[in-house]
Amino acid sequence: MTIEAVRAFFASRHLDLPLIELDANTATVALAAEAHGVEPGRIAKTLAFRLGDGRVVLVVAAGDVRVSQGKFKAVFGKGKMLSSEDVVALTGHPVGGVCPFGLAHPLPVYLDASLRAYDEVLPAAGSVNSAVRISIELLEKVTEGTWVDVC
Repeated sequence: MTIEAVRAFFASRHLDLPLIELDANTATVALAAEAHGVEPGRIAKTLAFRLGDGRVVLVVAAGDVRVSQGKFKAVFGKGKMLSSEDVVALTGHPVGGVCPFGLAHPLPVYLDASLRAYDEVLPAAGSVNSAVRISIELLEKVTEGTWVDVC
């Protein structure tokens, strides 16, 4: 799984969303924001957590916010970020290219309220140098995301 899995995911849903591939590494919010010429908040980061009951969830949030332990616990209970190895095994995407599209295993996607500050965001697209421009409405629809406030 990688950028090809993301392309296949979009094609299977008849979405004509061009994937942006750059020569530059965009694996961090700062690098991605600079490379795409946008403010860091528009970079939608995807974080993977294992909850206390063993479930794994993805949280997509604006690039300029941090997860609040208190808010996270109020919504999900206990949780811990996955190791890099688990992230790759469960999502099929490398750290720095993790996104809620074209996943190796189906995982529930939660969209943090911080994303609502933007009409369009740029999540990664399965590699450390790719992204896709997507509206918040379409992001919600294609990920079947549930809105939460954890940041």
